[in-house]
Amino acid sequence: MGRIVAKVTVANPVDKSKSRTFDALVDTGASMLTLPTNWKKDLGDLAETRIAKVEFADQNIREIEICGPVSIQIEGFQKIFSEVAFLEMNTSDGMYEPLIGYIPLEQSGILVDMLGHRLKAAKYLDLK
Repeated sequence: MGRIVAKVTVANPVDKSKSRTFDALVDTGASMLTLPTNWKKDLGDLAETRIAKVEFADQNIREIEICGPVSIQIEGFQKIFSEVAFLEMNTSDGMYEPLIGYIPLEQSGILVDMLGHRLKAAKYLDLK
């Protein structure tokens, strides 16, 4: 199974000069756009929505900070306004691996083509 990586731009909707563009791993098992806590300062003042406990694939449970709203642009797809999760990420090489979860994918009208290893525009939003 291959990896799907997409270019993402996240910005503060009040101060558009506060933004960050990066590559993120598409992870349909994750729910939210998840960024390293170290990047939060790049987005300026964001309302802290809440602290949430999350369970990871290895059954490890940790607290994360969920903030928003932020504007999220995934490649050339529809820009949305949503929340972002900030997580303490450990890295040995200085490179972080942000995750794009299923909520921003669905909100942006994006389908994941697992055979073609790419993102595609959905014809319709799924309200079922």
